[in-house]
Amino acid sequence: MEIGVPKEIIEGETRVALTPVDIKKLLKQNYKIYVETGAGEKASFSDEDYIKAGALIVKSTQELFNRSEAILKVQPPATNKNLNLHEKKLMGDGIIYISFLPLFKDLGMIKDFEKKKITSFAMEFIPRITRAQSMDALSSMATIAGYKAVLMAADRLPKIFPLLMTAAGTIPPAVVLVLGAGVAGLQAIATAKRLGAKVEAFDPRPVVKEQVMSLGAQFVEMETTQDAETEGGYAKMQSEEFLRLEQETIASRLPKTDVIITTAQIFGKPAPILITEEMVKKMNPGSLIIDITAEQGGNCELTAAGKTIEKHGVTIVGAVNLPAALPVHASMMYSKNISNLFLHLFQAEDNQLDFNDEITRGACITHNGELVNSFLKQKMNMEESHG
Repeated sequence: MEIGVPKEIIEGETRVALTPVDIKKLLKQNYKIYVETGAGEKASFSDEDYIKAGALIVKSTQELFNRSEAILKVQPPATNKNLNLHEKKLMGDGIIYISFLPLFKDLGMIKDFEKKKITSFAMEFIPRITRAQSMDALSSMATIAGYKAVLMAADRLPKIFPLLMTAAGTIPPAVVLVLGAGVAGLQAIATAKRLGAKVEAFDPRPVVKEQVMSLGAQFVEMETTQDAETEGGYAKMQSEEFLRLEQETIASRLPKTDVIITTAQIFGKPAPILITEEMVKKMNPGSLIIDITAEQGGNCELTAAGKTIEKHGVTIVGAVNLPAALPVHASMMYSKNISNLFLHLFQAEDNQLDFNDEITRGACITHNGELVNSFLKQKMNMEESHG
């Protein structure tokens, strides 16, 4: 099979889908790999690095798509401004396509894939099971995002993070509240602690308390009997009453909080509003919110994706695509994930997919002109039934 790695074309994207190290791994399985010239440049991987790894550099985007039986990317298909052509038009019929695919925002993309009989896989749909941990790009990128969010906070906060005892007096540590103790939240906790902050964390799932405390943070508990987690390990959509209890619990911490890092997301749904405008008013002037769920609507009612706003004396950063701010290691992690997935999917000698396998079945979106993903089938049926 011939694999193509195009240059990412969405503005602000600096990652590359495959690094030279993982290209060597794929070449050992007798795959042929084409890399578009400059694809790894923003992640500090030169064309020469790819050539040394055994890849073939292709100068033309059109040629790369024409040659490739499989396309590996970070971002979903987008319009190539240089060619004035959408990448979906560049793909040949029956091609294999793997990338992040935020299909909840664009279900129409499924129809395009069906028409061209594209076999598509979405990195977000890889099931969170032990066997798939080495392919879990959502967790990899969440690790980067949680780390970077704290660095952004430390840079923007008009205070220092650690306790300092100086001749000029004692400076108390900054108080950081992390909302959500998933992968991003736990990394944010660990990073804030390394910088010397006093860290608190809130999550409605009691099961994460031990993890939070093991990192040296205080766990903010909420009295509830509801199960807040799905079988797949994701946060569950909750009732209005449950959300009100969450907001009340968080509000009690705000007058003493300097920084809030928000990470709470629900798979396939808008991010829950955990901080209302009224709650923001309770924060001290100069406080800061870094909302890494901005692209899903934000955990703060005032969040605007990609923008920094100041209201009621509080700065609210609608952080987007934080992994692209650290493209070297983000690319290395993503490349490891996508190459492991690819080798898992096509381990049969005839490259036939095994839909009895939970990983293949879970990550595949379309195949042979049909939508095969059960989660998306259910979502589309629900939308059609609601008009």
